[in-house]
Amino acid sequence: MAENARAGRKLSLPEKLFRLAGRLRDPEWRRYGGLLFAGKAAGIALVLLMITVVSGVFFARVYAADASVKGADLVNPINTVWTLLAAFLVFGMQIGFTMLEAGFCRSRETVNVLMECIADTCLCGILFYAFGFAFMFSHGNGFIGYHWFFLQGAPATYETTGVAFLAFWLFQFAFADTCSTVTSGAMAGRTGFAGDLLYSVAVSGFIYPIFGHWAWGPDGFLALMGSDGHFLPSLGSGFHDFAGSTVVHTIGGFVALAGAILLGPRLGRTFKRDGGRPMLPHDLTIAATGGLILWFGWYGFNPGSTLSAMDFEGIGRVATNTTLAACAAGLTAMFYAHILTRKWDVSFTVNGFLAGLVAITCPCYWVSPAGSLIVGGVAGVVVVAGVELLEWLRIDDPIGAVPVHGIAGIWGTLSLGLFACGKYGSTGPISPDNSVPLKGLFYGGGTQVLAAQAIGSLTITLSTFAVAMAVMYLINAMGLLRVSQEGEVYGLDLHEHGISAYPEYVLSDSGSAVDVPAAAGRTEERPVRILWPVRVAGEPRTESQPQASARGSGPAQDAALGESIA
Repeated sequence: MAENARAGRKLSLPEKLFRLAGRLRDPEWRRYGGLLFAGKAAGIALVLLMITVVSGVFFARVYAADASVKGADLVNPINTVWTLLAAFLVFGMQIGFTMLEAGFCRSRETVNVLMECIADTCLCGILFYAFGFAFMFSHGNGFIGYHWFFLQGAPATYETTGVAFLAFWLFQFAFADTCSTVTSGAMAGRTGFAGDLLYSVAVSGFIYPIFGHWAWGPDGFLALMGSDGHFLPSLGSGFHDFAGSTVVHTIGGFVALAGAILLGPRLGRTFKRDGGRPMLPHDLTIAATGGLILWFGWYGFNPGSTLSAMDFEGIGRVATNTTLAACAAGLTAMFYAHILTRKWDVSFTVNGFLAGLVAITCPCYWVSPAGSLIVGGVAGVVVVAGVELLEWLRIDDPIGAVPVHGIAGIWGTLSLGLFACGKYGSTGPISPDNSVPLKGLFYGGGTQVLAAQAIGSLTITLSTFAVAMAVMYLINAMGLLRVSQEGEVYGLDLHEHGISAYPEYVLSDSGSAVDVPAAAGRTEERPVRILWPVRVAGEPRTESQPQASARGSGPAQDAALGESIA
């Protein structure tokens, strides 16, 4: 019969029965047959069970005729799940921030960047639980909320959103964490870790929540601006910031600016007008990868701010606008940087699409796809011009946090007053409410929305910068903002944390990792594992700097190798 099967002839029924009888005498075939039969039986039983459950849940009753089943019984869980998924995406942006900042900084401060991002996240979670969320999203007055401290006394759902209260808290915590992380980028390379912890407390616990309450709180004076009985009633329009161009990014960017000014430039940083150039990033691979992870996380940042999966048209529009703005900004930044430098610069391109994402964050719900292309395209030019402006002002911003988040955030906020297309009003838990759409200047809406956006942006920007300068000045007066000159020359990783991110490499004066050949007399082919502090060109070695140590080599070899590296 095997020959018949190989020849392609179908077996007759007696032949099949004879083959089956033979196989049943084989213990291996009996076990195989039993497993096969059991698997098929289990599959059939599972299908029948699913049919029974689905039929009982969805088809056993007619919901319209059953008064005990309400729309909220289905809508609120769906919207809560949508908000949680968005919160997870936004929190994932911390991976992108960490990689972006670590890649753009020098290798000698990589561990410091990692620790700052992780510690900021942990601090922000505790502070936002204790009082940050209460300051920002609870009822109070036009300037600050004062309920729900430590999440006590909170309702089941947040306001009229129908989203579970703690799910909303988690979503907003991820936003607060983003603001705190933005700040550290411009201050990388010379900030003491204790100082970083102190300003992170100020940002996550007070600056972001209180100023954010003005725009996003249930009774914030900017949110209610233009209405009867509130701030500037004659204006006729409130301040709008759908997902945080001002509330998250401008606040973070201008806290970063205050820190960069108070810190001063890194040792050895010479600006273009003085005949120098920016310090080179140590790993553009992880920087670019981090930027793309941030782009992915932005699909939680912007579409998730609807807080409603039922507003499916709004979600699709916001996601599309987010994509187009980033694409346009990346290209315009790339081409504009090429005009200035005659090079296709990857760092400008990455910061370009990030600036487009920041800019579209405010108007993403109210503009058309064509408008989002313009918003993003302008943001790409703005960020390159912003980098050049800081360079001319001799402000050292290693990551580009101020142009990307601060300046592009202002542009995105103002762009709503220009490009709101007049079709969309506000999102909602069941469906959008387009009865009072926003209409910008270029769509025949006049300057009403533009004026409200300018007032809101100016108020929060100036307030943030003034308070941040005071906070940074206080920390600096305590001697905790900037590390000592010795510590900065030694390298923050070794000075602050006692370990290098790349312990198997020698760190050169340029801040890059270089492989070191094996010491004389060694038979292994792997490089010598050496920890050696980076010295800025021209800086003398201090007494506290240890000699290089090569594992397995003698003291004389260590000294000779250390002198050759230095």
